[in-house]
Amino acid sequence: MAISFHKNNIHKNGYDFDLLVEKHPTLKQFLVTKHSKTTINFSDPKAVKELNSALLKTYYKINFWDFPDDNLCPPIPGRVDYIHYLSELTEEIEVTVLDIGTGATCIYPLLGTSTYNWSFVATDISKDSLQNAQKIIDKNQLSSKIQLRHQPKKEHILQDVAKDSDRFIFTMCNPPFYKSREEAVQVNQRKNKNLQLGNTRNFSGTSNELWYKGGEKAFLHTYLYESSLLPTMSKWYTSLVANKDNVKSLNASAKKLGVKEFKVIPMHQGNKVTRIVCWRFV
Repeated sequence: MAISFHKNNIHKNGYDFDLLVEKHPTLKQFLVTKHSKTTINFSDPKAVKELNSALLKTYYKINFWDFPDDNLCPPIPGRVDYIHYLSELTEEIEVTVLDIGTGATCIYPLLGTSTYNWSFVATDISKDSLQNAQKIIDKNQLSSKIQLRHQPKKEHILQDVAKDSDRFIFTMCNPPFYKSREEAVQVNQRKNKNLQLGNTRNFSGTSNELWYKGGEKAFLHTYLYESSLLPTMSKWYTSLVANKDNVKSLNASAKKLGVKEFKVIPMHQGNKVTRIVCWRFV
């Protein structure tokens, strides 16, 4: 486990598997010993799902968290890092957040309500994902904190889902990275070859989770443009950005669209480097 998580991230020093198994006994069957240390097989999707379920139950009071195997299984330590960094952008106590593309797991609203008592409006283009997310919300008695909305047009980010009365402190988003299904499959095959895993599909994710026409760059620029049409809806518009080359073009476009402040928050998690891009108009 990397030591470069946010200072408030309770997972920054690794996992207490004894405690996790105590709180979530079904994790025990997935434990393995590697280099004399207890861990799980992180290439096993079922093991990863059980670990994250255990983390949610142990540290975030989320007792029910289930979703179809086809959906992405988000890593809790990395996802809660995004939440912690956003918390540094405001001192307000009453915080409402717009989560774009919440998915079947509803992960950011679950973490944000538990960690900072934030309220959320969460959107997605998949009705199936929203139906599953609502089940998680209901079973954890969070309907007063998390509201779901369906985005009817897959090409839009904010349009057709935002309301005139909406006022948020943050918007947040983990955008699709790939341009197409073919690109996602090719990249996965290369990873499998490097890891000597053959042609097994060791990743999950539905189409709207993994790809968007034009890839991450197109998604981000659409998001930025639509935010310029709603400059007062949110104090901060934010997104994770995987490809650092997309930050420069986004910054250039932001200036043309009247953004008053544009900042980049780096996140280093082990060998993975990503960043949160933030902008505001007022």
